[in-house]
Amino acid sequence: MNICVFLSAADLDERYTAPAREFARLLGKAGHTLVWGGSDTGLMKVVADGVEEAGGRLVGVSVDFLAHKARPQADQMVIAGDLAERKALLLAKSDAIVIMVGGTGTLDEATEILELKKHGKHAKPVVLLNTAGFYDGLKTQFHRMNEEGFLPIPLTDLVFFADDAPTALAHLEENIASR
Repeated sequence: MNICVFLSAADLDERYTAPAREFARLLGKAGHTLVWGGSDTGLMKVVADGVEEAGGRLVGVSVDFLAHKARPQADQMVIAGDLAERKALLLAKSDAIVIMVGGTGTLDEATEILELKKHGKHAKPVVLLNTAGFYDGLKTQFHRMNEEGFLPIPLTDLVFFADDAPTALAHLEENIASR
């Protein structure tokens, strides 16, 4: 399975790197391919290192203005012309999506993927990995959107919230197998 992971390229502390390493190890050990933003810095590097060390493949999709930060030893690296093309390529190359901790770029990627799913443009499972409660506020907001009728599909069909790596990967594997 090709699993796209949206996450930060920033250097973060152990609250975030340890769970990311665990997810990467599980992903690689299970023989899955990481599809990610291609960066060889920060949390993106942590996850790519973990997947590679555990035997998984790496498919990166960088963007021209960040190409100098792209991981040189990825199994495949594509350089997109802009961020819109990058997001489209990441989605096209994946069977499932995981959203990890990140900043505005990660949030932009997450909301676009969810908006496309809401409109039936893809049916890939999406997991929001809520490491250290990072997305508690967003989870609350999504529940409010659902309760007040802003989502045309049930929240449970849109995104799955996982508190840890094993739960996130198990959900993806179960949902891909049933498709």
